[in-house]
Amino acid sequence: MKNKELKENEVLVNHEKIHLRQQRELLVIFFYLFYVVEWMIKLIHFRNGYLAYINLSFEREAYQNESNLNYLKSRKLYRFFNYL
Repeated sequence: MKNKELKENEVLVNHEKIHLRQQRELLVIFFYLFYVVEWMIKLIHFRNGYLAYINLSFEREAYQNESNLNYLKSRKLYRFFNYL
């Protein structure tokens, strides 16, 4: 994050750290492949790009846990699967 104000937003930083953990678990490339495939499936289902985005398992996990600044300390591996 280039903007200093964004770096100071603990909730936003935590949201992005959750994504970094997801990416690490899937070796980055598989994260993006999974992300795109899931988004396309959700796009067909919802017929709305924004609804597809907010219903992605990765985003659902990050949004639902972004305010819990201790979430990553107790998060189990591949937890995003619980949000499919």
